[in-house]
Amino acid sequence: MQTQLSPEFAGTPDGQEAEAILRKCVHCGFCNATCPTYQIFGDELDGPRGRIYLIKQVLEGQAPTEKTQLHLDRCLTCRNCETTCPSGVDYGHLVDIGRRIVDERVPRGTASRALRWALKEGLPSPLFGPAMKIGQSVRGLLPAALQKKVPAAQAAGRWPTRERARKVLMLAGCVQPSMAPNINSATARVLDAAGIQTLLAPAAGCCGAVRFHLNDQTGGLAQMRANVDAWWPYVERGEVEAIVMNASGCGVTVKEYGHLLRHDAAYADKARRISELTRDLSELLPQLVPALRGRVKASAGVLAYHPPCTLQHGQKLRGGVEQWLGELGFEVRVAPVESHLCCGSAGTYSVLQPETAGRLRDRKLGHLGELQPRAIVSANIGCIAHLQSGTGVPVRHWVEVVDEGLIS
Repeated sequence: MQTQLSPEFAGTPDGQEAEAILRKCVHCGFCNATCPTYQIFGDELDGPRGRIYLIKQVLEGQAPTEKTQLHLDRCLTCRNCETTCPSGVDYGHLVDIGRRIVDERVPRGTASRALRWALKEGLPSPLFGPAMKIGQSVRGLLPAALQKKVPAAQAAGRWPTRERARKVLMLAGCVQPSMAPNINSATARVLDAAGIQTLLAPAAGCCGAVRFHLNDQTGGLAQMRANVDAWWPYVERGEVEAIVMNASGCGVTVKEYGHLLRHDAAYADKARRISELTRDLSELLPQLVPALRGRVKASAGVLAYHPPCTLQHGQKLRGGVEQWLGELGFEVRVAPVESHLCCGSAGTYSVLQPETAGRLRDRKLGHLGELQPRAIVSANIGCIAHLQSGTGVPVRHWVEVVDEGLIS
């Protein structure tokens, strides 16, 4: 796809990247066939190809409108289209560029600005944990819509204290320790059972995705630099063999630190190294399963597995979890249809676009329900909380199920 950038964008880093991405696009439209919002709305502008044209028009100098902004807002950034695309179009990077430019030119209403500010300031804030505890203490009194956003209180459980020769860093995350603290401690216990010690860098915080994808890209990049600074001493000393992510949304972001900070002379090399060391927890399963075999007692019943889009499309990791958990004796199955489609969580999407997110959630739960599972398992806190808001079937991180089966 040829484009003639306006002088405002020609020669800029964003303009050059966007032009390179657009050049790959061959106008085939395969992406629409796997786009969740195109499936719902049936509008060309609510599919990747239509959004690419909208961004192209803006880069060529056409003034964006509220309609432009709406169609970009409706995108889940699930990156399913990237998995489908025969030309390797980096749609996720392009839509980040387009959204930032459009937001700079199309003012949002007061309510929209307030909600977005609350999300980008509140979710990564140290005050999120205390606020969540208050919400959980009065959960039964909350309105139904808000109650669905506040999970029941959960105990974190024991953190292993044994010193191990093999060590990994793990990102605790910004909302996960408050919403589902057992995920992190279960990860540490499972890794410990396999002979690996989990370390947390005290200064590491939010991965930066919340701010970055709400178009506070400056704030998001600052959080990424802070994490690089927090992790670098461990990396420089050769103390850790990997940086492990048990939330796939964080994982896809940290794996892109090298790309996102490539123009920062002070951080480019360090960020690239951090991205190279980053592994989703599922990527360790081929190493963990042999060490855990015979040490895990699998519970009976089907586990319906929802692979998050940040895992299967953002990180291009598909098929590993169900295979390796099967080696440990668990019966793990994916939905019979549309296992590739987003559940509607998509970071802050379920708050900003609740109706669309709800339709996608219910569609996903319908397919998972066909498996008649004893539990639904996933690999991202956003997906877990969003799916749980629509079903009475327990929704958990797969590592919690493995942890429960550990034979002490």
